[in-house]
Amino acid sequence: MLLADPPSKPRPSAATYRRRRAVALGALVLAAVAVLGAAASVSGGEDVVASVSGGKTGVAGAAAAPRPGAVTIAWVGDITPGSAMGVPPGNGAAQFAGVRRRLRAADLTFGNLEGTYSVGGASKCAGGAGHTCFAFQAPPAHARALRKGGFDAVNLANNHAWDFGARGQAQTTRALRRARVAATGRPDEITVLRGGGLRVALLGFAAYPWAASLTDLAGVRSLVRRAAKKAEIVVVAMHAGAEGADQTHVPEGAEVAYGENRGDSRAFAHEAIDAGADLVVGSGPHVIRGVERYHGRLIAYSLGNFAGWNNFGMGGTLSESAILRVKLDADGTPISTHWIPIRLEGPGIPTIEHDGTSKRLVKQLSKQDFGRAAGIIPRT
Repeated sequence: MLLADPPSKPRPSAATYRRRRAVALGALVLAAVAVLGAAASVSGGEDVVASVSGGKTGVAGAAAAPRPGAVTIAWVGDITPGSAMGVPPGNGAAQFAGVRRRLRAADLTFGNLEGTYSVGGASKCAGGAGHTCFAFQAPPAHARALRKGGFDAVNLANNHAWDFGARGQAQTTRALRRARVAATGRPDEITVLRGGGLRVALLGFAAYPWAASLTDLAGVRSLVRRAAKKAEIVVVAMHAGAEGADQTHVPEGAEVAYGENRGDSRAFAHEAIDAGADLVVGSGPHVIRGVERYHGRLIAYSLGNFAGWNNFGMGGTLSESAILRVKLDADGTPISTHWIPIRLEGPGIPTIEHDGTSKRLVKQLSKQDFGRAAGIIPRT
């Protein structure tokens, strides 16, 4: 349940709704004849299409395609696969074992991958880069842990996607393809998946040259509008904002961290929705931030850290996290939202939190930062 909206933009016109339905029907036809393989992202404005059912890629024809109606999207925050501090055992599977069932419950599960699945290469932290430099890397075979854990796609628009340069990112995208996990977030990239009988376009934005630009709002408008022509549902991920235990609020204006412009989260998210996005989700601050309802759509500014391995700061707000599950109808309107509270324990493993701290925190922050436009998270 959500608080009453502020004055909202008009619902899509009849012509727009007919277009979305037409695209949905076309998606069904394609789903019925496609033989699905790896979900490899393609840049240059092209979209990669894979089918997901119950959160997992399946073989077309194995079951009747669902009638277009609604899709459930799950989003989580920062995932670090490994570093010089070590990698999770079981080829990475230990990170998600305790939450796998919750991740697999959505039609499409999406998270922010902070780091690389690569070997060798020059680290960005080589040559005395300083104590604030961190480079994350795990063996390529560990990408399968994402798929086994329930992930359908990851966002690569963040400050750690280039930790080992172009070579590291190339190895990462190959590893993800082999694991059948889609990726998005590179410049001009639109990634389209099918779930719940609908096409879902995924976009990722950050303030780095290897990512779709968070700060170029004209470019944001253009890419989101193009995505809206390819799919009924558009989900935008942003990696934005200052970092730290005291950065739980969403300020007005741009944020700076470590000398970097980390973007104006509010302006970006509103621009994306005005251009046609149906859901905006965030990562980057390493702490939970509030949820806003804007023009009938949801913005989750940050879900904090989700999974690491001896690399995240822990304790207090830094250990609070969540799985956000949103059900959207065919025109992008949120039907229901669920905030599944998570706490990071041990080396950074997500576990289900039973005392409600995470949920109380997001409710408080949402009301403080957005007032009547706050997104209220219902009981689960």
